[in-house]
Amino acid sequence: MKKNPVARITAVCLIVLISIATTAIAQKKRLTVKPKPKAKPIVFAVLNDGTTLEPIGEIDKGKMTATANGGDEPKLLTNFTNTYYKPKTVYHLIFGAAKNGTATVVSSSAESDCAKNMATITAQSAKAKLKGYVMALATSEAPVKAASGVRRLPTPTERAEIETLVRAELTKQGVSANAAKNLKYSNLTALDVDADGTAEMVGSFWTETSAKERNLLFFIAEKNDAGKYKFGYSDYKKVTPDDVMSGELKDLDELGGDPLLDALEYNGDSTAEIFTVSKAFEGNNFQVYSRRNGKWTKIFEGYNYHCAY
Repeated sequence: MKKNPVARITAVCLIVLISIATTAIAQKKRLTVKPKPKAKPIVFAVLNDGTTLEPIGEIDKGKMTATANGGDEPKLLTNFTNTYYKPKTVYHLIFGAAKNGTATVVSSSAESDCAKNMATITAQSAKAKLKGYVMALATSEAPVKAASGVRRLPTPTERAEIETLVRAELTKQGVSANAAKNLKYSNLTALDVDADGTAEMVGSFWTETSAKERNLLFFIAEKNDAGKYKFGYSDYKKVTPDDVMSGELKDLDELGGDPLLDALEYNGDSTAEIFTVSKAFEGNNFQVYSRRNGKWTKIFEGYNYHCAY
């Protein structure tokens, strides 16, 4: 029996049409696949003698924004650790507002008890000797090349001048002269945040008025036109046992006031922002200060939950 030529032509046309349609659908699917969004630049605190990364915030169009918190949903935390904590991921270590080494991720776990959005690292630096209150920053953002790299202890003359300012401020806040004489501090560090050759001072001091009262003072000090230090920012707090979760003022000694992490320029104004950490019983608070119109201002506050006290 002879094959019908019309039927054969029709069959060929159907095959061609199906092939075209299949190709079009495949191309459409390829076109609608969205690329994975690029991770935003992020800034971490380098804590625990240089062994831990803890997120402070992400940089979005020159502004610091909140990122995953240790108390967030498991899915969000897993996505965060998968994005930022792949083993052997290397971040810039920031010390003295400049790149001074690397922070390399070793491990992390979104299912850990008290470090769901944190990572263990190895820190390498020829300059930064990270221990106790000497901490640092780490970031995926390329650091500004013009940063000074200055981070040091104050000279005896600088310390004396700063302590005079601290005593005057405490007295202004109602602290007795005797209590103000016995100053204690968590941190006093010289930085050069704008690379002008003149050091700014970042300090966290405290004194006891009585067994049931502590007086805390955090400040950023810089030189005025006369070459004398003045406070560009200061924050005084009076703390009693009722203000402490444990009810024990001695626990403030371990928490440590508002010590310096370091400084990092990330918003394009040529002056590095100053980062500090305030440890709490269930997590850490982070603060960022920026000099704007000649005045230091707190521009970001973040909190990262660890676990219940």
